[in-house]
Amino acid sequence: MTYENFSKCKILVRDFYCRDTSTVARELLGKVLVKVNGSENVGGVIVETEAYYGRGDPASHAFRGATPRAGIMFGRPGISYVYLCYGMYYLLNVVTETEGNPGAVLIRALEPVWGIDIMRKRRGTKENAGLTSGPGKLTVAMGINGNDNGKDLTEIETGLNIFNSMENVSDLEILVSERVGIKNGKGKLLRYFLKNNKFVSNT
Repeated sequence: MTYENFSKCKILVRDFYCRDTSTVARELLGKVLVKVNGSENVGGVIVETEAYYGRGDPASHAFRGATPRAGIMFGRPGISYVYLCYGMYYLLNVVTETEGNPGAVLIRALEPVWGIDIMRKRRGTKENAGLTSGPGKLTVAMGINGNDNGKDLTEIETGLNIFNSMENVSDLEILVSERVGIKNGKGKLLRYFLKNNKFVSNT
């Protein structure tokens, strides 16, 4: 995607997220994630996602109900859910479904397009390979942290948004697999990723 094409895109509205979590996870592929922070503006195309539900999904934070951490998953769709994983790195999720019905999509990988030099500096690398090929790498490169938790992705003022793309999701070659890096809830085919994209995670 070029900047010229992106300039014609619009921010995804709340109704996009107010649907079945798996549908949202699949249709987020090819969309554009952007983080604006003063002059350090970065962005890229989402190439890998995972869907997480509620009480019926033991891999989900919402499995045991609206705990202090998972309560945000029971709220408005289109809100960012950012949490610290193993005390090491932040992960970016997007709340889905309807209020009171928990769901969230984990953004697992991104193909960087804008602000690549900034991303390299944040990651401490001069290479593009693997720059954003994983949920922790992605947030470091994008400058996403706990301060971004609870931001409304549908409002331009928050500086963290997902835009529509000029590509039709039906034209993308999408593969499906089990989610990775989990102990419970294995066997569910809830991971979506673009075929032959070099920024899809290897794990």
